[in-house]
Order: sequence, then C-alpha cells, then structure tokens
Amino acid sequence: MTEPRVADTKPAVLDLQPGAYYWCACGHSVTQPFCDGSHKGTGLRSLKFEVTETATLALCQCKQSGTKPFCDGSHGQLQ
Repeated sequence: MTEPRVADTKPAVLDLQPGAYYWCACGHSVTQPFCDGSHKGTGLRSLKFEVTETATLALCQCKQSGTKPFCDGSHGQLQ
C-alpha cells in the first residue's frame, strides 16, 4: 500500500450541506479535500462520509488524522 501524499498542512474548513461526500485519502486529488479518482493505482481508496445536517466541518488534508475524514490536529506533528 502506498503512503498518502500530504495535500496541505491545514484542514479545509467548509460549510457542507446534507448529503454523501467522498474524501480524498491519497492526497493526489486536484479537488481537495474531495476525491476526483486520482487514487487509482495507488492502493488507496476514497472515504465516503455522510453529512446529516448543514454544518461547518474541518476536513483533514494532511491525510494523517486518526479521525478521518475529519481533522484531529495531526498536521501539527508534521515536519
């Protein structure tokens, strides 16, 4: 399995409407933090998550979070 690429060292803070979303787990998507299919051939897969009510969410872009797809501050440990 390939290690994900760090897309950014800060989360994407977004206002999301209810619905299904696909979070980029590989770090190669040009539509960060969402999947665009760039993971094909990496051994990594996008992560589907559901938003049940309109919310402001911090989505991980360093790809190191223990609470994927949500930011847990892991980007602060990157060098």
